[in-house]
This record gives sequence, structure tokens and C-alpha cells, in this order.
Amino acid sequence: MSDYKLGLDYAKQQDTLDELSSYRQQFHIPKDKHGNALIYLCGNSLGLQPKSTKAYINQELEDWANLGVEGHTDAKNPWLPYHEFLTESTAKLVGAKPIEVVTMNSLTANLHFMMASFYQPTKERYKIVIESDAFPSDKYAVESQLRHHGYDDKEGLILWKPREDEELLRYEDLEQILDVQGDEIALIMIGGVNYYTGQFFDLKRITKLGHKHNCIVGFDCAHGAGNVNLDLHNSGADFAVWCTYKYLNSGPGSLSGCFVHERHAYDKSLNRFTGWWSHNKETRFNMRHEFDVLPGAEGWQLSNPPILSMAAIKASLDMFNEVGMEKLLRKSKKLTGYFEFLLKELGEDVIRIITPENPDERGCQLSIQVLNADKTLHDKLTESGVISDWREPDVIRCAPVPLYNSFEDVYLMVEKMKEILN
Repeated sequence: MSDYKLGLDYAKQQDTLDELSSYRQQFHIPKDKHGNALIYLCGNSLGLQPKSTKAYINQELEDWANLGVEGHTDAKNPWLPYHEFLTESTAKLVGAKPIEVVTMNSLTANLHFMMASFYQPTKERYKIVIESDAFPSDKYAVESQLRHHGYDDKEGLILWKPREDEELLRYEDLEQILDVQGDEIALIMIGGVNYYTGQFFDLKRITKLGHKHNCIVGFDCAHGAGNVNLDLHNSGADFAVWCTYKYLNSGPGSLSGCFVHERHAYDKSLNRFTGWWSHNKETRFNMRHEFDVLPGAEGWQLSNPPILSMAAIKASLDMFNEVGMEKLLRKSKKLTGYFEFLLKELGEDVIRIITPENPDERGCQLSIQVLNADKTLHDKLTESGVISDWREPDVIRCAPVPLYNSFEDVYLMVEKMKEILN
């Protein structure tokens, strides 16, 4: 869309036309010490708290107070099947079938559980491909898996790198890696949206390429869930994991989501770590039965779920369900496009946006490289009331989240940046 206009009036007009503008009122927006709302552009790191979250958690606290252990069956939302209350909404959100998703554990723990099943190295085929600037936790996790299986973590790790003087990754380079080393690669594990550049990868294309060379393909969608159209089932990926505290607004360190493709749903021979929550629900409490794994993603659970964390996720998912990803994506593209338009007005001699220009190759985040700047610029932005995210060596990450950010937020952020730069 190229008919964006400059000036505060235009931003305010867009906010009055925005079909999602009322949702901003449903979130707690942090304030400065004078009580003014901060410009919060950090939903890619931690999403804001929905005002409904407290009531959802209080419901469980009340049921626990009043019912004790009976809450497992008699609570308003019985705790025994509580994770099932999240399944439909989660499946819709990530483009999966209900049998393919489950909410459990934390993100890197889920990544390890997925690799316990899907990374099955042999003497000939043991290498793992990740993007060169993957989120550190992903890199540490795959390195430790290589070591766990007795391989050298430097020699066994293949990095998909950008070309010299480029930030974004090219699919041709991944194709070349697979053409040359495909027979040695057991697993391709890529961040669905790169945390640093904001590049949203073509999951289907990567999966097809990996499967052509008989590699297992998985994705860390921490920066994708609730932000882009993941379409996980149709991507064909073997597995995916994501957290719920960024775009899904479920609170610091909240639980993770997990996707296992339907074609693996009934494969009982898959190696996995197990616990009583992955056991057949009908006989789970008989305690004396031999292990009988549940079909689908539920079969990877270990323990009974932490209800208070799930209540916060339920509060958020109910809102996503109400809005729908289609409306969110529509506003997201318009809002981030407007942000990009304003930033470009600053001039290429001042800033460079390293996130892809094509709206289909990014989510709402823009990664801004400010020429000759260091962290003092970010500190000044923070002092001026803009909450964003600094990543070494020279990038400010900003994510105008469609559920609670406004066109005015974006306008004011760029104005403040202008003042600081001048």
C-alpha cells in the first residue's frame, strides 16, 4: 500500500477507521512515572497483559480455595482436561488440526522433546542445519543434542548463512547445502521468523526441500505464532514449537505450544520421552497399566499441566478466537507498512531496515539499523517513552502489534527518533 500520508492527523484518522482499535482498551498499557502511556513496541519480546487475564486466573484460584483436589473434576473449568480447552483455538491460530497441537512445558524443553523423537542420527546421517543467526537457545539446544549423541557440535552443525554484506537468507544457498551434504543431514531446524532480522521463511518450501533429501524438518515458531500465517499442517513440517508470551500475551515464561504433523500421530514406534500425561486417558489413573501412548501431539506430554499458566493462555486465546488471524494480519500489514513508510522518510543515510520489504516475508516486526549508532540511541528512545528492543551490534527491533498498537503509536515513535537523531 503506497497511499500513506505524513502528519499526525493521518495517523489519528487511520485509528478511527481501524476495525480493531477497541481491543487496545482491553490491555494494560504500561505508563511512565507521570501516568502517561508508554509507546510499547516490544510485543516480540513480551506481549502486554490482557485485562481479562486476572479474572481467568482468579477463577482457578477460587476453585482451588473452595474445592481443593476436587477442582480436578468439579472446577468451573475442570483441571484434568484443562489443556484440551486450548486445543481448538491453538490449532486455528497456527493452521493445524486439533490432533496436531498441544500446550505444554517451556519452549526449549519442547524443542528437546521433539528432537528426542525426530533427531535420530546414524553414522552416515547425523548433521543438523540451522540458520547462522538462530536464536541462541535454539543453537545451544541443537549443539547439546549433537554432543548427547556423541558427535562434535562444531563439525555436526551446518549454518545456513547470508551472503557477504547481506542480512537475509537465500533459499538457493540452502538448496546448495542440501545438494552437497544432503546425505549427511538428519535434521533441518529453522526459526520460522528470524528473531533478529524479522525474516519470515517459506516453511512449505523449506520442508519440501528437506524431505526431498530425506531430512526431518522442524521449526521454532516463537516469533511466528500469533504474528504470521504459519499454516503448519499444509507446510508439511514434521514438528514445530513456539512460546506463548510474545505475540500470544500469556505472561512471562508461560507455557509453550507444540505441533506434530498428523502423519506421525499414530506412530507408536517413534522414540520419545514419556510421562503419565502421555498415557491413555481411560486408564491413566489405574496406575498399574503398561504404557499406552495417546495419539497425536498429546502423546508427547509428560506431566499434568500448570493450570494458572494455562488460564492466562486461555484468556489470550479467547481474544484471538474472537478477532481471528485474518483481521489481525490485515491490520498488521497496514500498520507495519505505515511504520516502514515513516522510517524511510528519515533517509537511507540515517537508517536501514534489514527486515524484508515484501509484507508476505515478514510479520509485524521491523529491525532498524541506525547508521553509526550505539546503545545510547536506544537508551534515549527509552527515556523518551518508547519501549523497544536493542540487539547488538546495531539493531533496534520494533513490533507494532495489531491487537494493541495504534497508528499514532507508530507516528510518535518515529517523531521521537527524529528528535533524538537531530
